[in-house]
Amino acid sequence: MCGIVGAVSRSQAVLRPLVEGLRVLEYRGYDSCGVAVAEADGVAVRRKVGRLAELEAVLQDGALDGALGGIGHTRWATHGKPSDENAHPHSDGSGHLALVHNGIIENYLELRRDLLDAGVTFTSETDTEVLGHLVGREFERTGDLAAALRAALARVQGYYAVAVVAVRDEVQIVCARQGPPLVVGATAEASFLASDVLALIPHTREVTYLEDGDVAILRPGGFELSDLAGNPVERPVRTIDWDAEEASKGGYAHHMLKEIHEQPDVLAQTAFDRLLQVEGDVAFEGGGWENEALQRVQRVQVVACGTALHAGMIAAYMIEGLAGVPVDVDFASEFRYRDPQLVPDTMVLAISQSGETADTLAAMRLARSLGARPVSICNVIGSTVVRESDAVILTHAGPEIGVASTKAFVTQVVAALLLAVRMGRARGRLSVEQGRELLDELRRLRPRVESLVSDEVDARCAEIAAQTQDAKGFFFLGRGINFPVALEGALKLKEISYVHAEGYAAGEMKHGPIALIEPGMPVVVVNSPGRVASKVRSNIEQVKARGGRVICVGSDPESLALADEGVPVPATNEWLSPLLNVIPLQLFAYHHALLRGCDIDKPRNLAKSVTVE
Repeated sequence: MCGIVGAVSRSQAVLRPLVEGLRVLEYRGYDSCGVAVAEADGVAVRRKVGRLAELEAVLQDGALDGALGGIGHTRWATHGKPSDENAHPHSDGSGHLALVHNGIIENYLELRRDLLDAGVTFTSETDTEVLGHLVGREFERTGDLAAALRAALARVQGYYAVAVVAVRDEVQIVCARQGPPLVVGATAEASFLASDVLALIPHTREVTYLEDGDVAILRPGGFELSDLAGNPVERPVRTIDWDAEEASKGGYAHHMLKEIHEQPDVLAQTAFDRLLQVEGDVAFEGGGWENEALQRVQRVQVVACGTALHAGMIAAYMIEGLAGVPVDVDFASEFRYRDPQLVPDTMVLAISQSGETADTLAAMRLARSLGARPVSICNVIGSTVVRESDAVILTHAGPEIGVASTKAFVTQVVAALLLAVRMGRARGRLSVEQGRELLDELRRLRPRVESLVSDEVDARCAEIAAQTQDAKGFFFLGRGINFPVALEGALKLKEISYVHAEGYAAGEMKHGPIALIEPGMPVVVVNSPGRVASKVRSNIEQVKARGGRVICVGSDPESLALADEGVPVPATNEWLSPLLNVIPLQLFAYHHALLRGCDIDKPRNLAKSVTVE
């Protein structure tokens, strides 16, 4: 959600790096953007509703080109409609200070009333402007921007990542974090801040992630970290090994299409160097996955959101089936607000691409407070979820820019399979031979995934999308371990095509949803050979009997023969079938959105990383 960048330099202009940093962060989703830069006599602000191109048009006059310090922001509206006035940065009205903010100030109405009583004039509907005025009043009094920010934050309730630029004798830039992510880095010439490490890669690969309660003061060539009381703190420097090219489109029309095509590679990156083929087992880097720790686990509680939740549902089938451990799966947003009763020796498994998802973090923290052991599957090594986990499985997917998750989902499912095998072996539920058989089949999966990102399959998915582009709605049906795949297929279509689509457990169709089946209605059915394959074929017959148009994805030959349209996938073990079945659904959603002229990488109203409620 929202993007923050900042930079201060000894001698090099920062406006262009700020704009380029915002461009890198466009994937996060936004409806307005802006910059604030330090000039000799104050801080100049430029902001516009709409895309970054609108802001760049305003900056064409070159008036801000020479600035040596500044901050920038892409906003996704929470308080106040998308407009020039509500766009960030926000000023305190003095002309000497501006602020950008991700998150939510929960007590902003109370603070706003106090400021109005003190004679402050507001120019926006945002909660952020309240914070700008609080910091500005303290800065006017002390001239110390870090102290001013600490004093203002002492009055704030909520979640925030904040960056402030001010001028009094010299340029000052500070930032602070409580919830949403912030990362800082420095070179000999300059220092930088951002809400995502991708914006720092062009400048430095040595970065430091702020933790909750941290405040950073940026200076040319370095930065200082302290807590909200002003006490110095130390945080580790981490080296980012992602290639900047990984964040570009690489010749593809969209990031999403590129990331779909990367899935054979990321599958291998997640799995292959962890496989112990002879032992029929898995070895993870880092501790916490030893036999003794896993033998103590009495129950697994999965918490996740969106696509990661669907990966967690697949994980539940795998862990229960391969390791014999009962699993509960919850929307993190629901888990955190009920009164969960966890049995002793529960392991809470948080799944998140970014590692900064607010609801997932809160759910994991709640589970820890209730005595559960927190572990995670995550893509970002320095993220909060990773830092707060006792054990971690990194997915090694590289940066995922498209808002609609594709390769991250596949790597989460692979990681879940590896975890299930490790637990099954640790607990004696899986024999050496059974482990070897699964891991052998996983190794054979890469060329099968490659066959699904071929021109032939792409063209088939595009053809079916063209045939159904005028449909008013879709059902996606699946059973067993492929039920979550049906949910994921429906979510992908909704996210990027803005078409109504619902995923259902196929056995539930006759308990209500079948009433909606009418002649010509497209119903996407996911089915592969396994113990529920015949049940799914019965569901196909029920849809066809009512005139529905069945599109089958999977490797069950009888289902493909029954369907009106089909996308065959290579055969594999039932446990691995979701990894193949999801790919045509991703391509189908992509081509549907393409035909409808939708903004595929940045769908409306969505953000890549949801760091607030």
